[in-house]
Amino acid sequence: MGNGMAVVTGASSGIGAATVRRLVAEGFDVVATARRQDRLDALAGETGCRTSALDLTDPAAVEAFAASLTACRVLVNNAGGALGMSPIATANEDEWLRMYDVNVLGTLRMTRALLPLLIGSDDGIVVNVTSTAARWVYEGGGGYTAAKHAQQAVTETLRLELFGQPVRVTEIAPGMVKTEEFSLVRFGGDQERADAVYAGVPGPLTAEDIADCIGWVVTRPWHVNIDTLLVRPRAQSAQHKLYRES
Repeated sequence: MGNGMAVVTGASSGIGAATVRRLVAEGFDVVATARRQDRLDALAGETGCRTSALDLTDPAAVEAFAASLTACRVLVNNAGGALGMSPIATANEDEWLRMYDVNVLGTLRMTRALLPLLIGSDDGIVVNVTSTAARWVYEGGGGYTAAKHAQQAVTETLRLELFGQPVRVTEIAPGMVKTEEFSLVRFGGDQERADAVYAGVPGPLTAEDIADCIGWVVTRPWHVNIDTLLVRPRAQSAQHKLYRES
């Protein structure tokens, strides 16, 4: 296809699945990766994308995946997520380790493994999906905001280290996005707590809104690098300031 090969992580739902749909529509040959093969199969049936079941916390699996590819022009590091809302005084170390492993080390493993192909494409693009939590903290979010701050630091460092190489590096930092799973996973499947996050908020962002941003970034001319795209819904004027209808 005309725009080359794109790899999207965390593609089984939410922003990742929406990004696969958008990049296929933009003419990319897309490989969708995630842990849940059944979700990937459904996405492939819908879009015609390729799929690969992949656990980003398994370094050997990531290396094997990279070795299976012959080309890669775009890498969207979207896999991530939050676990829990415990204050630091009662923090769950397993949750913190899991968040760091997926959000930060997952981004590291995929980027490191695919970098030779990205450079070899002569116009590679790495898009890291972080969060407004990569810049602002909030009570109960210590583990998640720490991981996202770290992912943002990795993004900035990568851009410096690729100076002079034919690879662009972009950070997409969404504010409140309502997807089917993000808050549900965070609260261990508690639907009531997950729903309360978005209660009364008119027009939270959707997965498609962020996929739209990613689609725009990766179709800019070769000389245009979008360093950071910070996107919030109109109802959220700051991390702590969110409008809710009564």
